[in-house]
Amino acid sequence: MLEKNQIVEVDIIDLTHEGQGVAKLDGFVFFVDNALPGERIKMKILKLKKNIGFGKVEEWLSISADRNQDLDLTYLRTGIADLGHLNYPAQLAFKKKQVETSLRKIAGLTDITVADTIGMDSPFAYRNKAAVPVRRVNGQLETGFFRKNSHDLIPIEDFYIQHPEIDQVIAFTRDQLRKLDLKPYDEKEQTGLIRNIIVRRGHYSGQLMLVLVTTRPKIFRVETLVERLTTAFPNLVSIIQNINDQNTNAILGQEFRLLHGSETIVDTMLGNEFEISAPSFYQVNTEMAEHLYQVAIDFAAVDSEDIVIDAYSGIGTIGLSFAKQVKHVYGVEVIPEAVADSLKNAERNGISNVTYVCDSAEAAMQNWVKEGIQPTVIVVDPPRKGLTDSFIKASASVQPDKLVYISCNVATMARDIKLYEELGYKLTKVQPTDLFPNTHHIEVVGLLEKRN
Repeated sequence: MLEKNQIVEVDIIDLTHEGQGVAKLDGFVFFVDNALPGERIKMKILKLKKNIGFGKVEEWLSISADRNQDLDLTYLRTGIADLGHLNYPAQLAFKKKQVETSLRKIAGLTDITVADTIGMDSPFAYRNKAAVPVRRVNGQLETGFFRKNSHDLIPIEDFYIQHPEIDQVIAFTRDQLRKLDLKPYDEKEQTGLIRNIIVRRGHYSGQLMLVLVTTRPKIFRVETLVERLTTAFPNLVSIIQNINDQNTNAILGQEFRLLHGSETIVDTMLGNEFEISAPSFYQVNTEMAEHLYQVAIDFAAVDSEDIVIDAYSGIGTIGLSFAKQVKHVYGVEVIPEAVADSLKNAERNGISNVTYVCDSAEAAMQNWVKEGIQPTVIVVDPPRKGLTDSFIKASASVQPDKLVYISCNVATMARDIKLYEELGYKLTKVQPTDLFPNTHHIEVVGLLEKRN
């Protein structure tokens, strides 16, 4: 009879999609952090439920050849790099297997070939955006990351997967907040001023944006803070305050105030320049996003007669990458600021054969159908929850030759592909791309083609 705190010997036989080791014992399936397939461990039982349990490694009896032994375990404990204990070639193989498993189990596809995951030459320091909480730890204002499944802040200076200059801006800002005696946010008491620091950096331009998320409008000695920041970082071209007075896990509130410089920073993606505002979505790994979008363009194999619908168009990164090769691009995005950005970005790049609307993807799709717009290619890049049935049915009903599906959640993608297959489309190509090295996240591009 197994019980809590008992020490048992187990073999790790698999990894969950989030990178936890899996072991089986006495009818229980156990999930264990920092344990890899092929390892035998002494495991302490932390929790038992009906037929699942959670354990922790007390001792390794054998160690996987795929283990990265150099990882600072802080990155595992916070989830910053929840696959960092697996060496990089094994991470890429693991992600390919995740895609194959989801397509087989959820979409029921057994005959599709999944390409090897496209990886990075150097899978560290790649993130162009960071959002870090500010809290009091041991009586001092700190920046860092929450321990997994908790709101306990672990102070961190080197975030491992963020561009080093972003880490420098965060540490410098933290030091200035301390010197100016600005109070960190306290979730329990609902007190304090500074909730979060967000930093964005243009991969090619090197331009920096800093967003201070505060609980109220007034920041004591804000001019001094701005002056010190811009002196230390001349490429800090945008400093913005965001006010979030709600008791919520959402980072950003509704109100933005410009404290210095420009409302946006500028960067380049596949040869086009993009203005990026504080709330807009922009892929956090520019180098690999270019690979991802190039795969989507190659899969679509467009020509000058094609009409493309870009659903979930964001600030226009995907649609504008297609535009110069096709007749027209129609984009839809639900965030008004992102639509405004996409229109500015089209103008900035001298692209006129695009139309952007602010609406839900479902509604815009139905309106375009009523207007008689006949797309030959539809590109979708939905959030983690995937597509709605109504969008899938509407998009299939206009009978495009091809649907290019870009996904950050292969499980919902597989679910959606199953419905597309029922509606007369066939998945013909799948390319995983590693936009988030050292984490369990994976981006995938799939090509669906209309059956004759």
